[in-house]
Amino acid sequence: MNSLRGVGVALITPFKKDGAVDFPALEKVVDYTITGGVDFLVVLGTTAESATLNKEEKKAVIKCVKEVNGERKPVVVGIGGNNTAQVVADLRESDLTGIEAILSVTPYYNKPSQQGMYAHFKAIAEASPIPVILYNVPGRTGVNLNADTVLRLANEVPNIVAVKEASGNLGQAGYILRGRPEGFSVLSGEDNLTLGLISQGGDGVISVVANVFPKEFCKMVHVALKGDFVTAQAYFKRLQEVTDALFEEGNPAGVKAALTLKGLIDNHLRLPLVPVSERVVQKIKNNIEKYSL
Repeated sequence: MNSLRGVGVALITPFKKDGAVDFPALEKVVDYTITGGVDFLVVLGTTAESATLNKEEKKAVIKCVKEVNGERKPVVVGIGGNNTAQVVADLRESDLTGIEAILSVTPYYNKPSQQGMYAHFKAIAEASPIPVILYNVPGRTGVNLNADTVLRLANEVPNIVAVKEASGNLGQAGYILRGRPEGFSVLSGEDNLTLGLISQGGDGVISVVANVFPKEFCKMVHVALKGDFVTAQAYFKRLQEVTDALFEEGNPAGVKAALTLKGLIDNHLRLPLVPVSERVVQKIKNNIEKYSL
């Protein structure tokens, strides 16, 4: 899909001190990332702490993002889980008006086989009225959706249009890129591996870092997609250290600390997540100053 190319930002969900969703702060982040050059918005992914949001909060977050966005950028919504029947029910209950696609994570904890994951995603795609993006993130789920299964889904299920590949294995991504059907997008799920994936023919990234440094990160990706890897590497060198710092004590704790330094949100998370240490905050701050980010 042409709309799933470039930089998608995996939006955080800001919270107030009392734990409630901070909608004015969310509006600021959405505007900030759009102004910074992102190509599409991803709502209720892992970075959004969606596992801690209830159904009503999720609906309210989607509504807020859609209203602030208007029709400026395509919007993708995370709808996934490890209970296939429940994911299908959630799809049928969701108002997906104005939503470009859903992002659906591999089933976590119950560790299905490749055939199990194939059947899971086929059932989701058949129930979804809009396109589906596969999300492979074995570091969080305990299972790896391998290249053969991705390609089987891409070739056999018309409604599956892309994969967010966060295995950390560029070789696996390469096999997907080699065998993908026309129009199937391959997006990096790891910020620091984005240029490596694009160099193999990938289409971009669903990024955490773009919450904080959208201008620099989007310029890096956009010039890389045009084949200018010399300029892209210059941006990468400015962003590499701070990207590592953002993930040092977990996501989205690091990115929320950085957005607090930027004055866009207050630094609150929902348990079991907690803010990063002062040491990491200082590291992020030092990198922002060092590289003028």
